Amino acid sequence: MSARKENSTNNINRKILSDTCGLMYALEIIGGRWKMLILYKLEARRLRFSELKKRLPNITSRMLTLHLKELEHAHLIKRHVYPEVPVRVEYELATAALTLSPMWHLLKTWGDDHKELYGSLLETA
Repeated sequence: MSARKENSTNNINRKILSDTCGLMYALEIIGGRWKMLILYKLEARRLRFSELKKRLPNITSRMLTLHLKELEHAHLIKRHVYPEVPVRVEYELATAALTLSPMWHLLKTWGDDHKELYGSLLETA
């Protein structure tokens, strides 16, 4: 992904909003197409990269790697490296993500209910 221009109006507004609003800050951390799904898949147990990739079949390896690094940087997942040959790496939810878990379950329920009532709005967007 390309870096954002530091002094662009969009980047300045994003920073101001995330600095002053907890909701916007949270959305900056967990926003994106795959991050919530990665967290959701890690809820049950630790998973290796290849296991995560199988559970998210349409994600590219590059995007999964990028999101895992961002989620680790945000203290939402823990990365465990085992000094074996070949090296084994596993990912699991950190405490901060575990506190977020009830909210993504509520959001999933809301999404399922909304889609049932109104149909998929993404098809017409």
